[in-house]
Amino acid sequence: QIKESATLTRDVLEQHFTDLKGTLKKLLDERLMSLLQEVDVIEQESIKPLDECQKLIEHGVSTADDLLREGESAVDGDVGQQNEKLCNFTKKALHIQLDSLPEVPSLVDVPCLSAQLDDCLLTILKNQIFRHGTVASRPPVQLEEFVEKPGGILVRWCKVDDDFIPQDYRLQYRKSTASHFEDVYVGSETEFIVLHIDPNVDYQFRVCARGDGRQEWSPWSVPQIGRTTLVPHEWTTGLEGYSLSSRRNIALRNDSQSCGVLYSKAPTYFCGQTLTFRQVLFGIETVGQPDRRDSLGVCVEQQNGYDSLQRDKAVCISTNGAVFVNGKEMTNQLPAVTSGSTVTFDMEVVQLGPCSNEGGNFKLRVTISSNNREVVFDWVLDQCCGSLYFGCSFSYPGWKVLVF
Repeated sequence: QIKESATLTRDVLEQHFTDLKGTLKKLLDERLMSLLQEVDVIEQESIKPLDECQKLIEHGVSTADDLLREGESAVDGDVGQQNEKLCNFTKKALHIQLDSLPEVPSLVDVPCLSAQLDDCLLTILKNQIFRHGTVASRPPVQLEEFVEKPGGILVRWCKVDDDFIPQDYRLQYRKSTASHFEDVYVGSETEFIVLHIDPNVDYQFRVCARGDGRQEWSPWSVPQIGRTTLVPHEWTTGLEGYSLSSRRNIALRNDSQSCGVLYSKAPTYFCGQTLTFRQVLFGIETVGQPDRRDSLGVCVEQQNGYDSLQRDKAVCISTNGAVFVNGKEMTNQLPAVTSGSTVTFDMEVVQLGPCSNEGGNFKLRVTISSNNREVVFDWVLDQCCGSLYFGCSFSYPGWKVLVF
């Protein structure tokens, strides 16, 4: 673990500083190009009037030189030609202003370029670079526990650095055959149920945290492997009144007039002697118009012909919060089921008498929780039940139930 994490840390540091050097070089090159372009613009704008002035002076000198040669030619000719040449020379000289010069900018108005470079940038960069990056020998948060769930894994983590004050946690996972981790949870809780997990397949998990008021994340925890052997909960297909998601773990009561109880595909809710299963069964995502026959619960077997789970060999909660055991309403009541509600069933096996293949007294201690309230009761059956079906029934469209 030490060698592997050290090698990974070296690779991360080398890659980061290589990227940083490339980015800094690119930024410096862009700044240099910008300054050079600024020099070019000032040079072109400043030298243009001087070039025009020089051209005017050179043109005047050339004209005067031509006139001088023409005068010399007039003087050197014979008398007859002299008079004509001198007359032409005089007319031409009168039209040329040789005593005027273009306005030349004064020396103080002529730019003189220079580069102003502040050496304090190097000091600032040096101080920032020497403080950039840290090497942590131990992450402030570590994975603590994996709990198998049907088609999922409950992951718990804990803070191991007493001086670290977390603001948020970040959980990632990947399949054993995948090359990259992906985010599955970001928040302030210290546990999360990861769904859509294939049974009997290894998954790697890691977690990190963000300190209070900080933007950067802490180092990752040591990756750990988790798996579940429990098959995912699925609703049964084919019931006309309900539409299912692709994974068949979400049921939506549709507009069909057909009614009845939607059961699980198989009895995947397990309970056993001296073993407690605390399973979050139902998460209500959207709600429709309530009806007194609406119910969510578990049952010993599928029984068609009923429009509710409020019957024998079943325990359930209605959308108004009433609890039914074998079709009878209990005096204790839970809060009404609304959008965002979560209903949980926790069952513990209590054996009352001898149990054989022919049957016998069998008691389950049931705890139903909803909106931070719970009811506890004993459910007596006439046969041993190693596993149970779950089901739901809604009279009106709009109800959407996620089972996990």
